[in-house]
Amino acid sequence: MDIKSVSGVTCYVKNVDETISFYEKVGFEFKKKEKTRATLYVNWFWVDFIEEKEANESKGAGIFIYMSVDNVDNCYQTLHTKGVKTLGEPYTTEAGNKEFVVQDPDGYNITFFKRLSNKTFNA
Repeated sequence: MDIKSVSGVTCYVKNVDETISFYEKVGFEFKKKEKTRATLYVNWFWVDFIEEKEANESKGAGIFIYMSVDNVDNCYQTLHTKGVKTLGEPYTTEAGNKEFVVQDPDGYNITFFKRLSNKTFNA
C-alpha cells in the first residue's frame, strides 16, 4: 500500500455558522455551505466542518492544523487587525519554523508557519 497524500480532515463543531464566520475572517473561502456542514479547500486539501450539537467541549484540544504562509509577521498583523485572537506572538521553534497559533471557536488550533531552516532531529 502506498499512501500518496493526506487529502483532508473533518472537524466536528458546535455551530457551523460561527465556524464559517471565524474561518472567513482568517481568510479562507468555503466552496460548500449547508445547514449543518461546510467545506473549505486550500488547493486540493479540504476541511469539512460538521455541526454536532452535542460536540465534546474539548474535541479540538490537542489538534493543530498547520497552514504554510509566505510571511508570518504580515499574517499575524493582518489577523490581529481583523480581531482574531492569537495564543501568542510569532516565535521561532527549535525545528526551525517561525509560527503563531490561533484557536477557532471549537478549540481547534490553527498554526500559521514558515519554514526558516532545514533542521532535522534524530529519533
